Amino acid sequence: MDSSRPIACAILTMVILMGVSQTPSAAQTSAQAKSPVNAECRIESVDYQGWHAQRLSNRWIQLIILPQNGGRLLQVSFDGHAYLFVNPQLAGKYIPRSQDEWFNYGGDKLWLLPEGDDDEQHWRGNSDVLDDGPFDFRKLSDGPGCAIELIGPLDPHTGIQLSRTIRLEPDSPHIAFLASMKNVSGHSVDWSMQSVSQYDTSDRMDPSGSNRELWGFTSTNRFSGYLNRYHVRFGPAENPAAAVRDDGLFSVHYSHLAAELWVDSTDGWLAVVDGSNHYAMVERFQYEKGKPYPGNASVIFWTNGPELRLNSEGVATVTDGSKGVSPFYMEAEINSPMCHLRPGESCQLETDWFPTRADSEFHGVTDAGIVTKPLSGVRLDNGKVRLSGSFGVFFPGKLVAHFYNEHGSMTATLPLTAVTPTTLVVLDTQITPQGKPTRVSLHLEDQDGLDRGALQEVPIRAEEIR
Repeated sequence: MDSSRPIACAILTMVILMGVSQTPSAAQTSAQAKSPVNAECRIESVDYQGWHAQRLSNRWIQLIILPQNGGRLLQVSFDGHAYLFVNPQLAGKYIPRSQDEWFNYGGDKLWLLPEGDDDEQHWRGNSDVLDDGPFDFRKLSDGPGCAIELIGPLDPHTGIQLSRTIRLEPDSPHIAFLASMKNVSGHSVDWSMQSVSQYDTSDRMDPSGSNRELWGFTSTNRFSGYLNRYHVRFGPAENPAAAVRDDGLFSVHYSHLAAELWVDSTDGWLAVVDGSNHYAMVERFQYEKGKPYPGNASVIFWTNGPELRLNSEGVATVTDGSKGVSPFYMEAEINSPMCHLRPGESCQLETDWFPTRADSEFHGVTDAGIVTKPLSGVRLDNGKVRLSGSFGVFFPGKLVAHFYNEHGSMTATLPLTAVTPTTLVVLDTQITPQGKPTRVSLHLEDQDGLDRGALQEVPIRAEEIR
């Protein structure tokens, strides 16, 4: 898009930026966003809860990786907030692999689909070579950005070897993953790769209870192959925690009951939103149109808790985990398409994570961030336009308003304020654009001036007279 000529007479009123906790002033936020970026990204060995771990970190984010425990990304911490579930009962432990048991350390890992024990074309799961084998750890680069590689053992049962790289940028909390699945057998195989992330759903103030404001979201498919635009794979069919909203978003409100919910989403994102602590994580992926997904699902949510089952006599029973305890977590899973691999061939799954601040509302994901309260543009009697809304952004930088007239021509681009991923953006400002624009698009420009995309675009409506 072409920029409009400078508008000397533009009047910018105060933009109020507030965070949901320990909120800095607008001036402090601006100074923080404009301060020199510490480009250092570090990779170092650390002790984490008794485990020998590797830590990747920059000034925004910290990752804890356990190569020896299935190559897990065990924890992600952003702005002091830890996102993932880490099993306190297994802290510091490594239990030898087992085909008959599953030792859930927590965190994020790679799995295979389809699961089951019907035949050799299903992965049985449990703590086998893929889930619990030692991964080789290799540092690829450090500073200004940094990257590591994890290479798993060969699995003779599935014929698969898993590996992935994890990269951090120096100037944002963005995490980039590239997972690879290689056929190391002498025959063709068919598998899907899963990125499986266990989010902590416990109450931070009372770990014996659950977080009642923990939500999972993804977009639904208008042409879904599922009857209700999602499929209940496990758990009660009538589950009030799961719903398709009027805006087309699938939502699952965490409740302490086992349920597996499949969604054939095509927009390439899921979000986990913590309305109690005001943080969100967005996981993005590239949906591959025309390729078969396992059971049609590109996204799966699992809410952990007691399992409701019917016994052989048709009597409903509730079980609460193998040891009488069902920890509080929710899995967010991204699936690759089914890959038909001849010997030596590989396929890949690329995902990107974006932590940010959130609120109790959620209205969608864009390339630039999340919408917590939709953008509103109102033309006032004094000729100004009032812009309001709230957003979590993925990159530090500034918000820029792009104005368009009724013919679709850009009439002005006006900067609004500095922003940062660690502070929820609450926008309420009056601005004087050139001419009489009919719509406005709110963009995020990073600290290098790169346009990271629009947060939202809306028509400008007339002020209501009351």
